[in-house]
Amino acid sequence: MPRMQDIATPTRTVQAVCPHDCPDTCALHVTVQGAPGAERVVRVVGDPDHPPTHGVLCTKVSRYAERTYHAGRVLTPLKRLGRKGEGRFEPITWDEALDTIAKRLGAIAARNPEAVLPYSYAGTMGLVQGDGMAARFFHRLGASLLDRTICANAGGEALAATYGGKLGMRVEQFVDSKLILIWGSNPITSSVHFWSFAQQAKRAGAKLICIDPRRTETAEKCHQHIAILPGTDGALALGLMHELIRADALDHDYIARHMDGWEKLRDKALAWTPERTAAVCGITADEVRGLARDYATTKPAAIRLNYGMQRVRGGGNAVRLVAMLPCLIGAWRHPAGGLLLSASGAFRAARRDVWLQRPDLLGPRRPRTVNMSTIGDALLHPGGGDFGPKIEAVVVYNSNPVAVAPDSGKVSRGFAREDLFTVVLEHFLTDTADHADIVLPATTQLEHWDAHTTYGHTYAMLNRPAVPPVGQARSNAEIFRALAARMGYTEPCFADSDELMALQAFDPEHVDLAELQARGWTRLKLPEAPFADGGFATPSGKVVVDAPGLGVPDHVPNYESVASAPELAARYPLAMISPPARHFMNSSFANVDSLRAAEKEPRLEMHPADAAARGIAQGATVRVFNDRGEYLCKADLNGAARPGVVNGLGIWWRKMGLGGTNVNELTHQRLTDIGRAPAFYDCLVEVEPC
Repeated sequence: MPRMQDIATPTRTVQAVCPHDCPDTCALHVTVQGAPGAERVVRVVGDPDHPPTHGVLCTKVSRYAERTYHAGRVLTPLKRLGRKGEGRFEPITWDEALDTIAKRLGAIAARNPEAVLPYSYAGTMGLVQGDGMAARFFHRLGASLLDRTICANAGGEALAATYGGKLGMRVEQFVDSKLILIWGSNPITSSVHFWSFAQQAKRAGAKLICIDPRRTETAEKCHQHIAILPGTDGALALGLMHELIRADALDHDYIARHMDGWEKLRDKALAWTPERTAAVCGITADEVRGLARDYATTKPAAIRLNYGMQRVRGGGNAVRLVAMLPCLIGAWRHPAGGLLLSASGAFRAARRDVWLQRPDLLGPRRPRTVNMSTIGDALLHPGGGDFGPKIEAVVVYNSNPVAVAPDSGKVSRGFAREDLFTVVLEHFLTDTADHADIVLPATTQLEHWDAHTTYGHTYAMLNRPAVPPVGQARSNAEIFRALAARMGYTEPCFADSDELMALQAFDPEHVDLAELQARGWTRLKLPEAPFADGGFATPSGKVVVDAPGLGVPDHVPNYESVASAPELAARYPLAMISPPARHFMNSSFANVDSLRAAEKEPRLEMHPADAAARGIAQGATVRVFNDRGEYLCKADLNGAARPGVVNGLGIWWRKMGLGGTNVNELTHQRLTDIGRAPAFYDCLVEVEPC
């Protein structure tokens, strides 16, 4: 029974949105309790009426109130004391913080505004608190542009080169699929709502096959797990094509009408026999034949591709090859057939990005672009030549680069520069915030307005603040609005409120704004089977095989593997991938006590044979190392790792690690074949007892 004080205390429910970098972008119901001025969030649940969410949340977001009211929350502006990285600060007023920032940025911009670099990604995916007012501010300043490549650029650009945009199936349609290939994805951890649709399909008789180097929680629940070596997805796709051709299982009519250049790829695929494919992928020829047979004969067949498989040197080519498989068998003819990697391209016409971000504020200036995936090298560059001016200031928001960027030893050294002025907008004192000169307290999703698109479904979303900002926190947009005023920027766009920007983020011709405001979400008007009759978003309307500037896709070997780099592999014989720990979202939630307790400590999954050869027992502390650095963690011989591959689960904050580093101490800054993205899962290491 409810307690008497609960009955007497007024409650209300606010419609909100999960802001994190996840394809599900859940609709939330936030229960607020308390009198006006003293309200507090007491419960966060999924919206039962929102079709993709259907009332369910992941463990992480169901604890969102715990994150908002966390004892470690930054609630006042802070100024650094001592050396960078120590994490020692003293509180200051907002006036002092804004005046200090405006003075330093103004002086740098007077010399060369490109010496100022914004650094952000998907701490929130919101259009307002992500790159709305912030983009206006940095465009007006003339700062360097940031190439936001760190997560999905290889796969996104590859998909766009093939289909003309980041387009795919509606996630709800997977319930009617009869075969689902879950490729490079662990949806039990990273997309629980897709997994619920896949489970419905499984109960109705569908076969689920997981293709992943790691025996994930998802692989355990599928009918079959094909444990390929990291970076060999493109080879497997070519091997499947070989078998489809050999068995004459192609939809010749669909290919003829809706593919451009198939003959060029057909010749390549014919060279990829099951035996050759198996040797490259580290599986058996029978697994190749069986997978091809299932894919050719089970209809409708669907592929849920995810971004793990594109975090290697050849990730872009691999995505292009996998994206062509549904076309070869005509899977797109059925609403429950085809492929989903990202649906974000469906929002291209719906978003008012030019109005939100105001690139016209640059005027005739054309600043350089800095790749966020090579931020370590960029911060250590002395300036000059093609690079341009030395980076003198970094403003970080919605990201934690010291923890999440590759080759993090270099990243931390770059942020430790005493001559680098660093401002961080944050909820907590992360690894990056520890290196800041000024830390500004930012609001969480429960405290501000925002508008959201998604990449896993096709509903536009609206987030309303449930409670006032905690402490002295301000939204990202309000912070950049205040900085613009301090810098003397008088353009009317800097007066736009967060609420106004959220309510006007979408084009009314493409989004039902009345329903959006009434329900908090509205579905885009899209066909049930988007490519049943072709109509891809390419100039020709056909799938492009021989893409301009890219050519015909092929398997591209890893930078670092036993096969492609034998001399390096002689010293570092184990391939390492670094998938997310189940209870973290990149580096978000790593400091939430209940979630960190569930993860216990940093772990490295090893195959028992690899561990035995090194004298490593279950739970032992191990040193994982290569030429870039070392990482201490606990060995976990839980059956998830295949021979020759270790899984360094991330992303722990460096200061929470056993030796003050995390798994990105070992990853490198070399980029993917397409999209200029990081190759996190293209990495050789050795492991020894510590």
